[in-house]
Amino acid sequence: MKKIGKTLLAALLALALLAGCRAGSGSSSASGSQSAQSGRYTVTGSGYGGDVAVEVTIENGAVTGLELGEHKESLVVIERAFPLLRQRILEAGTADVDSVSGATFSSYAVKSAVAQAMAQAGLKAPAIGMNDKKEYEAVTLEDVTTDLVIVGGGPSGLAAAINAKETNPDLRVLLVEKLDILSGNGKFDLNFYDMFNSEAQKANGVEDSKEQFLKDMKDAGDSPARLQVWADGEEVMDAWLRGFGVTLDYNYGGRNHMATKDNYAGQMIQREMEKQALALGVEIRTGTAGTDLVMEDDAVKGVSVRTSRNESYRILAGATIIATGGFSCNQDLLEEYAPDYVGYATSNQMGATGDFVPVFEKYGMKLENMGKIRMIPLILLPSRDLTNSGAGTVLVNQDGERFVNERNSELALAEPIRQQESVWMVVDSQKAADHANVRKQVKEGRFTQVATLEEAARVIGCDAGTLEDTFAAYNASAEAGVADAFGLVPERAILTEGPYYVSKAASAVHMTKGGVACDEQARVLYENGSVVNGLYACGEVTWQSGGYSQSVVFGRVAGANAAAALAD
Repeated sequence: MKKIGKTLLAALLALALLAGCRAGSGSSSASGSQSAQSGRYTVTGSGYGGDVAVEVTIENGAVTGLELGEHKESLVVIERAFPLLRQRILEAGTADVDSVSGATFSSYAVKSAVAQAMAQAGLKAPAIGMNDKKEYEAVTLEDVTTDLVIVGGGPSGLAAAINAKETNPDLRVLLVEKLDILSGNGKFDLNFYDMFNSEAQKANGVEDSKEQFLKDMKDAGDSPARLQVWADGEEVMDAWLRGFGVTLDYNYGGRNHMATKDNYAGQMIQREMEKQALALGVEIRTGTAGTDLVMEDDAVKGVSVRTSRNESYRILAGATIIATGGFSCNQDLLEEYAPDYVGYATSNQMGATGDFVPVFEKYGMKLENMGKIRMIPLILLPSRDLTNSGAGTVLVNQDGERFVNERNSELALAEPIRQQESVWMVVDSQKAADHANVRKQVKEGRFTQVATLEEAARVIGCDAGTLEDTFAAYNASAEAGVADAFGLVPERAILTEGPYYVSKAASAVHMTKGGVACDEQARVLYENGSVVNGLYACGEVTWQSGGYSQSVVFGRVAGANAAAALAD
């Protein structure tokens, strides 16, 4: 295993062990009943971001109440996962339930805390593991029929569902998502980029146009027809999002958008898209994975699915949209299509496993640019949060020495990082003030705060004099405006007074760019270029040159065209 793979694995194992060690450490305060088995217990479990406090009510030998307390879990995960986990625990009366897929660490924290409460109440507490999953007997259910089935509940799938219903409100739309929570990677994204003609751009004095967009993107790799459709979609995107409550009011130059200066775009977009899909009458089934296409005479007539309870059935539909995302979390597919990227960490959620790549292959559908990968320069470890690698970011190895030009990108940065025993990101208070993701991560405790570089050296485990010399040399290059030994002319000197913020860091596979080929109507193509009747695709499961907003654009395109075809 490559070094960074070992580092990430060790971090995750350490977190799991830490969680296990804390399993009996929660405090309790029973009230409201003299029974040894009844009362309210305040307990803690260890989650992705640290301690998670919950209040557990136990009555008559069963868990009857569960409330979430203080925590540092990712809000976009816990706000989706906790209600479902709470429902499972209260229905069962115990912590012995399936974890919420897509929220493994948060589920572990809550379930281990409930198990503590049960033990403290004198009940037999279940043993809680990090990857608990009950075994279910295989069952085949009857076929389900709908007008349009969408596989994948991330940004593009939700956009497809919404626009299909907007195009034809009477259309029966069924969306399935293999994880227990929706929204794919989109819910984590800081930036909704490539959008123009927005209210935030206008307020910020940014001059932009469709003509400029077409000029900027002409060499991105899209066909002229798909580029035109992309531009048309970006031009109206802001107005469409605002139509159901998504207000991206902070533009920080160019086509970059956030909800506000301190609030990520992804959390707002995905929350409101989920609400809108439900409000329009889209049927959503989570814990339901697409496994194959239903083919008839080279046309697609629906999908085969399997639930998390091992129930299999077919969803027969007049049109099918695949929006299952990329394969950043599938080492086998990376080995097959992009071997240079095997063994790196990933910033993606666990569902990005390329489930439909072998399905497309089986039916002779065209795959494009499968070797094109987007590396994110830096994530924090062990949280895997995307962080800022620009001005003010300094990377040092375990010896407290710089080893690379921090402004490099892709493998030019990732490979030198992987060669180190461990890599540490050190930033100052100006960096924490200047960049939204660093501000958020400092506030959430993802960095360790120290007062001096000497203290930073203790966190890293290196010689303090070496680290201080490293920063003195960095600042000397910045002040002189000359390139250092790694070819970097630092944009500014690092502040000579603390606080400083320190975290382990790594580069990560962020997006697999290649995927199934589609035309400008989002229709999937066979290898000979002909259209696959009844099948559409959008988002990272397709080849696309852009990212988040392009996924939403072609999600809308797929939904509208599928709905129009069904009306013919």
